Amino acid sequence: MARTARTQGAEPPFRIVFGGDAYLNGLEVRDLCHKAMDARPDAEFIELDAASCDSYAFDEAVSPSLLSDVAVVRVDNLQSADDKLGDAMAAYAKQCAADPANSSIVICQHEGGVKGKRVVDQIVRAGAVRVEVPDLKKPDAKLNFVYQCFERDGRRVEPLAAQQLVSVLGERTGELAAMCHQLAFDFDDDPMPLDRVNQYLTANPQVTGFMVADRAVEGRIAEAIIAMRSAVAQGTDPIALIGALASKLRTLAKASAVKSGVISAAETKTNPWVLRNATRQLDGWTSAGLSRCIQTLAWADEQSKTNGGDPLYALETSIELISRKGQQ
Repeated sequence: MARTARTQGAEPPFRIVFGGDAYLNGLEVRDLCHKAMDARPDAEFIELDAASCDSYAFDEAVSPSLLSDVAVVRVDNLQSADDKLGDAMAAYAKQCAADPANSSIVICQHEGGVKGKRVVDQIVRAGAVRVEVPDLKKPDAKLNFVYQCFERDGRRVEPLAAQQLVSVLGERTGELAAMCHQLAFDFDDDPMPLDRVNQYLTANPQVTGFMVADRAVEGRIAEAIIAMRSAVAQGTDPIALIGALASKLRTLAKASAVKSGVISAAETKTNPWVLRNATRQLDGWTSAGLSRCIQTLAWADEQSKTNGGDPLYALETSIELISRKGQQ
């Protein structure tokens, strides 16, 4: 069956989406597949996994079939491709480069790293295009990602609100992106303020925990206890709240150590914005006060994990002590 020539434009038919943030990598692959199907609505969409498919399955996928002359072939886990599959893909990449208009579109996903790099280099030398995906390891990159998420919805976000989202969900890019979109969908504020972010995240155990910790460190004892009891009533495990309080105290301890010159800011391995905020909250704290609060949280953790304990009482006691900066 003869193929029908089609205009490809600037889009190469064989692409390898390589490395970077796992969520962004998957998003790029999905977007490229959708664009390819939009460009060739009569194409058959085929999904393969390089970890389990062989060269014959790949050759069959990119060849004309009874359903369509062309296909959009998605290949996941390219890093797991064996040598024979790599050779078949390189041969087809060379064919695509020679006749892009009449070739099936192949979009490969590679998780990054050195595994399978030889296969990637082989396919790229044959004519495929490698699409580099950025990572989001640096705090500034994560903040920019939040800004971009809101921009895609035609909205803006206040810097403090963006920083709150990053400090809580910066390690889970998919959840971070979903949360930004949901905020833009649910609220009309432009730019999105910190209050809206906190309002939306109230039911999230981790965010609620950080909110309780912030109120306690700020000395707002009544608000902290109300927030704690509200979170528990919504089903938040007291251990999650204890963990957030402990995390806050650890950050304060790191900020204190940096301020006194014991360690450098880089050695804390803490988000710079989080460290700066903790430094501003150090007034009135002493090493002895921090130590007492940490010991009290350890006791609260024990109360939450043993039969006969009273985790709510332990939490309240911890919050009260933290609100007094560890002063008895």
